[in-house]
Amino acid sequence: MQISNAEIAGLLVSALPHIRKYAGKIIVVKYGGNAMTSEELKDAVMEDLVLLSMVGVQVVLVHGGGPEISEMLRRVGKESVFKNGLRVTDGETVEIAQMVLAGKLNKNLVGLIQNKGGRAIGLSGQDGGMIRAEMKDPELGYVGEIAEIDPRPILDLLDAGYIPVISTVGFDGNGNAYNINADTAAAKIASVLGAESLIVMTDIAGLLADKDDPSTLISKVRVREIESLFESGVISGGMIPKIECCAEALRSGVEKVFIIDGRVKHSIIMETLTDEGLGTMLVKE
Repeated sequence: MQISNAEIAGLLVSALPHIRKYAGKIIVVKYGGNAMTSEELKDAVMEDLVLLSMVGVQVVLVHGGGPEISEMLRRVGKESVFKNGLRVTDGETVEIAQMVLAGKLNKNLVGLIQNKGGRAIGLSGQDGGMIRAEMKDPELGYVGEIAEIDPRPILDLLDAGYIPVISTVGFDGNGNAYNINADTAAAKIASVLGAESLIVMTDIAGLLADKDDPSTLISKVRVREIESLFESGVISGGMIPKIECCAEALRSGVEKVFIIDGRVKHSIIMETLTDEGLGTMLVKE
């Protein structure tokens, strides 16, 4: 469908109030799922980030990479083992996770952003002592729980006009690496930065009243409503830790949290620079 110049101008003007609202503010984007494995969706995400950065939004990208870690483990003949949704991570597995997350994936994303005209620098938790972690559960091995985040490396890059691209690998005082859940890391990073919003990309439309029916999308949830949604079973399965992270971010100072469908091209722009948005927005009150 051909869009006229007048229609393009109208779209840009309609985005102006949203650009004004976010200009100079920090937005943290947690990136993963299908949006990370599809080249077409990956391109759209990078274009969204670069566009936001160019209109004055301070963008921070936090990424996971579970499927890529599983694939690399498969290549070396190592089976992926999960317990309560978390990967059991022995010494060899955490080395592979570090290689995949802080190496290949992180640098590929930096390159993609720069190819779209943006400026990006990749970080892992070890850079500048940014993410200090400790062992979450000895039975899980090197799965980390965040003990402290030093935001200075991130803020320095934002002040210099870069998009920080952060892999969720943390380190303890002895230099041991830990694989950290990307949702948890993104929420804590957003909290420490005092972000205007946290955007969590998923493989579903958002929070659904009926998990099997996309038409039952709940567009807005207040923090005080979350407990009843847990009790009623609306929040269940893999959505439980995601919502818990989102709620903690709101209680820790983040203004708004969006859970959006990463399978939709330009979903970040649709959520931030349009009136309707497309996912679930979580707010304090």
